[in-house]
Formats: sequence, structure tokens, C-alpha cells
Amino acid sequence: MSDVAAVLDDLRRESEELDLLVAGLSVSQWAGETPAQGWTIAHQVAHLSWTDGVALKAVTDPAGFGGEVEKALADPEHFVDRAAGEIVAAYAPDALLVRWREGRERLYDALAAAPAGTKFPWYGPPMSIASMATARLMETWAHGQDIADALGATRAPTARLRHVARIGVRARDYAYFVRGEQAPAEEFRVELEAPDGELITYGAEDAAQRVTGPLYDFCLLVTQRAHRDDLAVRAEGPDADAWLSIAQAFAGPAGAGRAPKAER
Repeated sequence: MSDVAAVLDDLRRESEELDLLVAGLSVSQWAGETPAQGWTIAHQVAHLSWTDGVALKAVTDPAGFGGEVEKALADPEHFVDRAAGEIVAAYAPDALLVRWREGRERLYDALAAAPAGTKFPWYGPPMSIASMATARLMETWAHGQDIADALGATRAPTARLRHVARIGVRARDYAYFVRGEQAPAEEFRVELEAPDGELITYGAEDAAQRVTGPLYDFCLLVTQRAHRDDLAVRAEGPDADAWLSIAQAFAGPAGAGRAPKAER
């Protein structure tokens, strides 16, 4: 299986796992609040549906996608919330679930059919086929975590978290860029322990700046689903330490993150 086919398969599996979590919810549960302020479970699924839609536009109509970027630039702080809210207002939970299912399949098919080497425009740097699929998997997992937290459900970490970690590491410099800061010139070493005990590594082995910890915790950190104080991710070196406070695996403005459990 090619790298593209593998990540597309993992994207489908991640979506299906989340689908199982929300498919049997009652209308009142869909309206339940999640850890993201102002967002219900319906908002979380609506956001995934909307993002799949704009990703499909980037894949099938790159020129037209420029209009989506203009909308984001016109209201960078609120365009994501507004899009999710509009979908929630327009769709009952059962219809929203169908919308998400159909939209993600259309995107999956479009990515699978795209010629090798294609680059798609996005809100950050242009995306390859594999990068777009990885980004969709990352968002599906992250918003799925919000939903799981709201429901008090526990999701077992899977090997698919490798994709989330990879995009988090690759987005290191972007986290500085969106804050108007200069990224460190030197490479960091990142060592993450997967649930099966395998050590996943990035960067030069002799790098002075290092980040270590469980793969699952690192993914929670770079998706800003937990505060670093509540995670077993550790830094060696001042630059690596600073990065752990701003890391983000997603495009767009710097996120507010989550407060430490002690402050909630």
C-alpha cells in the first residue's frame, strides 16, 4: 500500500470510529457542551463537515478556494465559529450526520483520484495529497477528543496517532509564524513512545533541544486538547520548552488552548 493510500485508509478508519461514537446519541446529547467554549457536540461535527467541504473545494476547484481564504482573512477570529454555527442552525442532528458522512466520502474519493504530486492551496502552506489527508485525520481525531471528553468516553490510542504527531512536528515553525515570532534555527529531537512501546523519533539524535514523552500526550498537546501541565511531555533546552507552550498542529490563528485541570 502506498503512503497516500495508507493515510487515506487511516483517515477513513478515524472517521468511522468517531461516527460510532455519535451515531446513537439523542438530540439532547447532540446539544451537550464540549470542552471548546460555546461548542456543542453538534458544532464539533458541523466543523468537521464544513472543513471537509472547503478541503474538497481546494482539491477540485483550487482557484475558487481563494474565496474561502478571503473570508478567513476578513474575519480570522470568528470565521470558523460562524461556519459551524450556521450548519448547526440549518441541520437537525440526523441530517447533520448524513451531511458529514457524505461530505467526507466525497473528499476521500477526490483525494484518492488526485494525480500523484498534486499540491492543493490551504489556509497555511500548500498541501500534498498525503498532507491534506493527514490534516483531516488530525482534525477528526482532535474534535473527536472533544466529543469523547464531553461524553465521558475513553478512546484507546491507536497507531493512527503517528499521523497527528508528524504534522505537529512539521508545524513547529508555523506555530512561531502565526505569533509573529522567529522560529529557532536549530532542529529539535522529538522522541515519542507509542502505545505498543515503539519509539517514534524525529530530528537529529544529537540535537541539544529535545522533547520526549508518550505519543498520546504529545498529540493532545499539539492539538491543544490538554494543557502541558497535565501531560507527561518533557522538554530539554529553553527553545524546546518554549515550543511546548505554543505548539499547534492546525492552520490558522494561535489557539487559546486549554487551562490546566487545577484551574478548572
